[in-house]
Amino acid sequence: MFKDKTLLITGGTGSFGNAVMERFLDTDIKEIRIFSRDEKKQDDMRKVYKSEKLKFYIGDVRDLASVKNAMYGVDYIFHAAALKQVPSAEFFPMEAVRTNIIGTDNVLTGAVESGVEKVICLSTDKAAYPINAMGISKAMMEKVFVAKSQTVDPSRTLICGTRYGNVMASRGSVIPLFIEQIKSGQPLTVTDPNMTRFLMSLEEAVELVVFAFQHAEAGDIMVQKSPASTIGDLAQAVKELFNADNEIKTIGTRHGEKVYETLLTREEHAVAQDLVGFYRVPADKRDLNYDKYFSEGDRKLSTEDEYNSHNTERLNIEQIKERLLSLDYVKKELESWVYV
Repeated sequence: MFKDKTLLITGGTGSFGNAVMERFLDTDIKEIRIFSRDEKKQDDMRKVYKSEKLKFYIGDVRDLASVKNAMYGVDYIFHAAALKQVPSAEFFPMEAVRTNIIGTDNVLTGAVESGVEKVICLSTDKAAYPINAMGISKAMMEKVFVAKSQTVDPSRTLICGTRYGNVMASRGSVIPLFIEQIKSGQPLTVTDPNMTRFLMSLEEAVELVVFAFQHAEAGDIMVQKSPASTIGDLAQAVKELFNADNEIKTIGTRHGEKVYETLLTREEHAVAQDLVGFYRVPADKRDLNYDKYFSEGDRKLSTEDEYNSHNTERLNIEQIKERLLSLDYVKKELESWVYV
């Protein structure tokens, strides 16, 4: 699939960047370029993997010149660079605008000018019915790549995206926090025990991007069906895995948090194509000639439910523990906990 091709990963030193790099490093791919502004993490990756296929580019998606500098000879791009933390985006919304919206436009502009064959942009469930700055910036990011996809011949540069829920044990997520609190003897802090979240592994997130690479058309948003759990059950499952007796303490919701996460809005669900384990949301290809849509509608109002973490498959505590035990991070933490 990637034989003799060059892949650029923006935000390549992050959790997803590392996972997708590992997914392809031992294949017949020609080169993987890691693009980020964190030279420390790039140096760490260089020392760990010691591969001639890996090339490192210091730069920032906010800077079009540095983005273009990394794109010479690139065939494919996985665009993962983003500000992802909900609270920090609430306090610094313009930083989310510069990275998530303007940064995405820079990546796409550079890709089109450099003749990149395919660009996959990574979005989040928080972009559907967004209520926080991070989600709003990601929703605008989706609008940017969908609009840009209509301005370029897809046989030259195909632009599409993915939208996925919480990635288990990724940087800044709640599972590492719970484990840290258990090991330090502190209460497990839960914002709302009835809050629900999708549970997806990094490997599943990578496979969603690969699926989009293989099947998406220009402007598509690809979504993977995922199970979910309540935050209270997740905390209890982590406690049981570590045989801990720490208190679970409810602290209230933080800036911009939702009670549940949505992967497909009602409107998207009405037009989405069900691909068994995935959904394909096609781009709205109407042009600026809106008059005919004022005088004559083109579709009925949606009667579909949205697809969210409240109405997807709900995991019980034993099922959550089984998913947690599939994570290398949790396995390593359990081993060190038993050792101590």
